[in-house]
Amino acid sequence: MTRTIIESKTKTVIIGFDQPFCVIGERINPTGRKKLAAELEAGDFSTVEADAIAQVAAGATVLDVNSGAVFTNRMAEDPRYADNNFVEPPLMRDLVTRIQAIVDVPLCIDSSVPGALEAGLAAAEGRPLLNSVTGEEERLERVLPLVKKYNVPVVAISNDDTGISEDPEVRFAVARKIVHRAADHGIPAHDIVVDPLVMPVGAMATAGLQVFTLVRRLREELGVNTTCGASNISFGLPNRHGINNAFLPMAIASGMTSAIMNPLALPVTQTRIAEKRAEIAGAGIVLPDGMDDETFVTLFGLGSTRPRPGKEMEAIRAANFLMNADPSGGEWIRFNRPPGGEGGARAGREGGRRRR
Repeated sequence: MTRTIIESKTKTVIIGFDQPFCVIGERINPTGRKKLAAELEAGDFSTVEADAIAQVAAGATVLDVNSGAVFTNRMAEDPRYADNNFVEPPLMRDLVTRIQAIVDVPLCIDSSVPGALEAGLAAAEGRPLLNSVTGEEERLERVLPLVKKYNVPVVAISNDDTGISEDPEVRFAVARKIVHRAADHGIPAHDIVVDPLVMPVGAMATAGLQVFTLVRRLREELGVNTTCGASNISFGLPNRHGINNAFLPMAIASGMTSAIMNPLALPVTQTRIAEKRAEIAGAGIVLPDGMDDETFVTLFGLGSTRPRPGKEMEAIRAANFLMNADPSGGEWIRFNRPPGGEGGARAGREGGRRRR
């Protein structure tokens, strides 16, 4: 069985065909998150730390750490900040240091800047996953020596100098090329985690079928573990969670062993709560005085004011159970047990006994 070993200082995670599906939390990424990028520019890591804790609590077993921030204000003061090669290495070092000080899960060091990858590897305790190498010649020559030097596993993305192909045969060929080139550096196949690139099913009707077929081939022919950006499949569609919840178990059944994804259902915003309260008041419904927001959103099915595991995590844990990666369903039962459920279950069994 192919097993990819990832480690923090105190914890080991195994990605493998015979292992539970590995969830790599994606939230620590300033790309497209202007508020987070602004915080990082100001030296504020509070959201990063909160995201790290919340993702682990929701079930992520590895955390992706991406340093792709744009420091707009500093750029105006110092032109060097316009260069990611200047910005990302020290930021990655700081991110890794702070995150591993508060959570004990392994990290996935994620950047397009080789200097940031090395800074993250140097700061990481244990054996992180490196994200990523592609089939582009320059990238292969820059990243594979780092993989060998630090003896870490790496995500291999199936695009090359020609870009991302819509043809699954081409994407498979790129993955095979990366595996072979890695072998030339003494990097074994079990340390390669291939991302076959998930296309949006809204733009390509066969995107799901392509991924399932590619994952089977990658497992059977190259003997590698696989990952993906799980939410790509639903990009641009309504009810994205519904698509994701169907896609993930199907991908797992096809042999996919991990995904880079958001494990959280995000908290209900104060704006949404205010809108719902106004709607309720407009309907003439009188609520008890002093009803707190958490009770309110729970009562009216809005979710929660606190981060909690997303529906995708429910689908993954069910798939683990069905694929016999959760013996006796213990993890599934724990995941679905409400607070105080253990006591309630005991009471229920005792109360259900027939009196003689």
